[in-house]
Amino acid sequence: MPFGFLKRKPATSATAPEAPAALDPLHRGVPRGVPFTAITEDWRLRGRMEINGRLSDALNRREAIAIADVSWGPPEAGAQLDPAPGLKSVDPYDLILVTAGEDSLPPLSETERAALKMHKVPYVVGLEVPPFQVVGTVFLHPGSEPDRLLDRSTEMFVPVVDAVAHLGDQLVSDEASEVILVNRFYLRGVKQADERTGQPRPSAPRSPAGERG
Repeated sequence: MPFGFLKRKPATSATAPEAPAALDPLHRGVPRGVPFTAITEDWRLRGRMEINGRLSDALNRREAIAIADVSWGPPEAGAQLDPAPGLKSVDPYDLILVTAGEDSLPPLSETERAALKMHKVPYVVGLEVPPFQVVGTVFLHPGSEPDRLLDRSTEMFVPVVDAVAHLGDQLVSDEASEVILVNRFYLRGVKQADERTGQPRPSAPRSPAGERG
C-alpha cells in the first residue's frame, strides 16, 4: 500500500467551507455500518463507514471516519478491487465522490423522507469535478441558482440524485447507487443540463468563488 496515498488537501480561504451547523435531531441515530463506494483522484474504495445518522452528515463534519472491510483498486467502475485491511479510517477531504444508496439514511418514515426535499427546487446539472464529470439532479432552496454550488457553504458534500459519473469515457459510478455525494472543494464548474439527454447546456462564465463584488 503506497505511503500517504490519501493526502488531505488543505482548503484555501476562497473555498474552505465554514463550520458545520448543528445536526437536526432527525438526522441523529445509533452507530451503524453503512456500505459506501468512494472515489479519489486515483483510487476506488469500497467498504463500510461506521457512522451515526445520514452519510452526508458524517462527511460534512469533516472529521476522520472509521471504515471497515475495505477493498481498493482503480477508479473505473467494474475494476478489480483488492482487500486493504490496513485502511481503518478515511478523511472526507480526500474523497471526491461518494456513492450512496437507500441504506445511507437512518430509518425514516415516509413523511420524514418527504420533508428532506420539501420546499426545494430540482435542477438537472452537469458538474466538473476534475478529473471527473457528474450529471444528475440537485435540490436547492428557491432563489438559489445551481452555480451557487461553487460558493462557500456549511455543506462540504452536495447530494446529486439519479447521477452518473465519468472519467473521460469511462464510467466510474455504480449502477446500483441512488445518490452521488460530490465534494464541493473539488468542484470547478456547474452547468444546467438538458433533462432529456443529460448533456450540459452552455452557460456564461462566472467569477470564481470568493471574488463576488
